[in-house]
Amino acid sequence: MEQENKIREAGGNQNVLVVNRRSFFGALMAIGSAGMGAVLAVPVLRYVLYPLYAKAAGTEWSDVGKESEFADSKEPVRKTITFTQRDGWREVVSSQSVYVSRDESGQLAVLSAICPHLGCSVSWQAGNNKFVCPCHGGEFKSDGQHIFGPPPRAMDRLPAQLKEGKLQVHFEYFRSNVPNQEKIS
Repeated sequence: MEQENKIREAGGNQNVLVVNRRSFFGALMAIGSAGMGAVLAVPVLRYVLYPLYAKAAGTEWSDVGKESEFADSKEPVRKTITFTQRDGWREVVSSQSVYVSRDESGQLAVLSAICPHLGCSVSWQAGNNKFVCPCHGGEFKSDGQHIFGPPPRAMDRLPAQLKEGKLQVHFEYFRSNVPNQEKIS
């Protein structure tokens, strides 16, 4: 009834919107609540979507051993390293075997013990002076070069450095059964 009186006072024009104090504050509260909800939703959305936008932090440098351990070695030495991988909210601690050998120039080289064919563990056969994969008979020289069998490439060489007299390696995983080394993590 009150609204009809206001419309009549406005000359009967029904296109006039009358805003009273109660409806103004109601609209102001709705806009303020929506704004506050949006402000509070931003951190929640960032938290939920973080794994989608975060890049996987690769492994860090892992100690393999002292440089003096490998000074007199004529054949590859098997070592087990431990490293941590971070991906989104997940943190995984892994252990992998690596072989430390010398390349043609006499420098220390660290080879992954994972066969590039299908991912089996390669072992050093001292009697035959070569690496042999037990799954499909792949064979490699002491420096990791492919000799025989189905593996499409040589053993994967890992980034290594000498720091304060210790040999360190940056462990990486590579795609299996492809001719070129493709890093997957």
